Amino acid sequence: MQRLTLTMITLPPDYRPSDDEEFMNPLQTEYFRQKLLKWRAELLKEAGDTLASLSEGGIHEADITDRASVETDRALELRTRDRARKLIGKINLALQRVENGSYGYCEETGEPIALRRLEARPIATLSIEAQEQHERMEKTHRDD
Repeated sequence: MQRLTLTMITLPPDYRPSDDEEFMNPLQTEYFRQKLLKWRAELLKEAGDTLASLSEGGIHEADITDRASVETDRALELRTRDRARKLIGKINLALQRVENGSYGYCEETGEPIALRRLEARPIATLSIEAQEQHERMEKTHRDD
């Protein structure tokens, strides 16, 4: 694993990580750092929007069915925000891994995580093989 030196890296606008280049080179690392930061900013904005709508006051619906519908919507929104909060924590951990140079490497094997997996799930900490083994172990223990 390489240690990231904090130099300013400018990504070309059309840059996409490729298997043809060195794994987690400075361009790839910056690409994923920016991807994580953008994702976190979107989640925080959505959370702010939710907070603003929830703080607009009580439910003003006269009809009991409408009130129940609004309450259900609010409960769903709060569950969604709780999931987003947990996701922001995982994004923050991924950003720490970017900073310490361990981002993109499997926590269990130390092997590189496939770029396609990181594109799809930038907070991934396990390679596909390690994740599948982890899930098999969970299933085996659940069935006991």
